[in-house]
Amino acid sequence: MPIRRLPPETVNRIAAGEVVERPASAIKELVENALDAGANRIEVQADGGGLTRILVADDGGGMGPDELPLAVERHATSKLAPGADGDYDLLRIATLGFRGEALPSIGSVARLSIASRARGSADAFAILVEGGAMGQISPAPFPGPHGARVEVRDLFYATPARLKFMKSERAEALAITEELKRQAMAHEAVSFSLDLDGRRALRLPAEAPGADGRLARLASIMGRDFSDNALAIDHEREGVRLSGFAGLPTYNRGNAAHQYLFVNGRPVRDRLLQGALRAAYADFLARDRHPLAALFIELDPALVDVNVHPAKAEVRFRDPALVRGLIVSGLRHALAAAGHRAATTVSAEALSGLRPAYTPPPSAAGFSAWRMGGWSPAATAAAPAIPGLEEVSARAEPAFEPPPGLAEAPAPAAVFDPVDYPLGAARSQLHETYIVAQTRDGIVIVDQHAAHERLVYERMKQEMADGGVVRQALLLPEVVELDPAEAERVAARAEELAALGLVLEPFGPGAVLVRETPALLGETDVAGLVRDIADDLSENGQALALKERLEEVCGTLACHGSVRAGRRLTAPEMNALLRQMEATPHSGQCNHGRPTYVELKLADIEKLFGRR
Repeated sequence: MPIRRLPPETVNRIAAGEVVERPASAIKELVENALDAGANRIEVQADGGGLTRILVADDGGGMGPDELPLAVERHATSKLAPGADGDYDLLRIATLGFRGEALPSIGSVARLSIASRARGSADAFAILVEGGAMGQISPAPFPGPHGARVEVRDLFYATPARLKFMKSERAEALAITEELKRQAMAHEAVSFSLDLDGRRALRLPAEAPGADGRLARLASIMGRDFSDNALAIDHEREGVRLSGFAGLPTYNRGNAAHQYLFVNGRPVRDRLLQGALRAAYADFLARDRHPLAALFIELDPALVDVNVHPAKAEVRFRDPALVRGLIVSGLRHALAAAGHRAATTVSAEALSGLRPAYTPPPSAAGFSAWRMGGWSPAATAAAPAIPGLEEVSARAEPAFEPPPGLAEAPAPAAVFDPVDYPLGAARSQLHETYIVAQTRDGIVIVDQHAAHERLVYERMKQEMADGGVVRQALLLPEVVELDPAEAERVAARAEELAALGLVLEPFGPGAVLVRETPALLGETDVAGLVRDIADDLSENGQALALKERLEEVCGTLACHGSVRAGRRLTAPEMNALLRQMEATPHSGQCNHGRPTYVELKLADIEKLFGRR
């Protein structure tokens, strides 16, 4: 068959398939143009899921009549300028857009009209593009002093086949809302509004630049609960800065839909974030639960390639290991600084469970038989001591010595009240499982097994880190066959794996020889473990499989070595457990991400009884 040169209209429609996949993609491109133009206010309207009509209006710098024809011409842009040598540097992209493809792509598959007034100009002008055919420049009315109004009608009318792949209007409208939310998260100082079919869907006023304004913007999008349960993150390493907010482990979701990554103000989707979050929260969440996070990475544009795909939703880091390590360490530092803090939603869920229930008051006989408290010294006198609590228990309840004589006794010094501790003073044990403590402004209910399991687990991890992982030699070293590239990656990490208790060495092309394994694992599938490590090294750059298995074993040992439900505790033991929780990082959740305690404020309890 002869080779033919395709006409420009066909070329534009082919290229539009990559840039404009759906209405949300068109809105993304138009909003990024507005942001690049310095807009402080962006208004978006969409009808029929964006297929019938889209309008994006901004108060940016605007365009003059000479620029409008260039704006709808392919590969014409104001965002790239030649350097001193006349070359265009694609390695230092400082704007959201730069390819010059969005407007011509949209114009080739829809009816596109642009009205704009340049800053400082008295007149506004408009241009119309239908199915790739450009109209004449004409004067146009414009409501503001400067900016642009871009209207898109009948999206994909020029490519009817693409319409068959569109989802329902509701699904497209949801995608538009999510896209605008992402853009708003990255630019808290810009106000955003969205109307869907004439109904108000989103109103986000401009916030003050900085961490406080960013958190306020995130709270307005992700919910007030996120603001109450977010941990601030601000770390820098080798010129790469990580900031943003991540949720407490006890504030989690069943999917990863609430995880956002922004690179130099650009919303991106990258497996790097999901792998890093998984590694950072591995100790705190079950595999089917996911944390909430909005992380912002700022670095030299030369260190990240944004010219990977026309949609610009993917990036490539020059040093992905550095970025991933920064995310993991930043999150872990924030989680460690949170101490025993648990999510506020835990107490809210507990209170909501109490409100509908009503129990009639007990009879007089029943009330007289009811006794306060769930423990007594007589019942626990013969109970064996709990490992790890004996020493703290002796200090938790200091003996009180009365003065020898009241007359000559000096004025008593201020005595610290145990209810002023963060987790308060233990008052009772219920069902031999739950410790009830009183704080200055509420009560705390502690799951003794879950709490002590976390304490034992953290102690085991610290001991393992201090003394290294104990290894056991295999009677017969095992040869594990791998792909040659996988074997090379695993062998290159031999020193790191040895620190985790797995000793191996290259064994010819495409194989490694395993000599020692971590003693904690006991009898294990060595070949399966090494293959899992190879997969992790290929996907995430770290040997997560071995770390997770070691942590899983530690978690199992901690579960069996901790205070069981049904064990009666003395008052000193309960207080000792509370004090250890306050001093131990991550004690607000067990090894599976469940809360170890619930705090109920006195004001909320009073509401339950109608006292407020």
